Amino acid sequence: MTANAHNSIVRVQVLVEETEREAFRRMAEQEGKSLSGWLRESALERLEAAKAAARISSAADLRRFFKACSLREKGREPDWQEHLKAMEASRETGRSHT
Repeated sequence: MTANAHNSIVRVQVLVEETEREAFRRMAEQEGKSLSGWLRESALERLEAAKAAARISSAADLRRFFKACSLREKGREPDWQEHLKAMEASRETGRSHT
């Protein structure tokens, strides 16, 4: 999505824990992106995935959804240690950070 005559770019402040910020920053750096760009792209991908999930009504739709997920993840699973930390934090607080 790009800005055009109908869309203007606005600044959004997001509050995250310092450890989350560092994990996000490292991932952005690994992908050659700024933290801001990486966060924006991640949010847009999540929005698209939600839209796609709402439209799944056939086996072909499901295949397209999983293909989009695979492309988003660039054919690799996220780091397992990050998954473990998120699960442990969820257990400690009773809520998910994802």
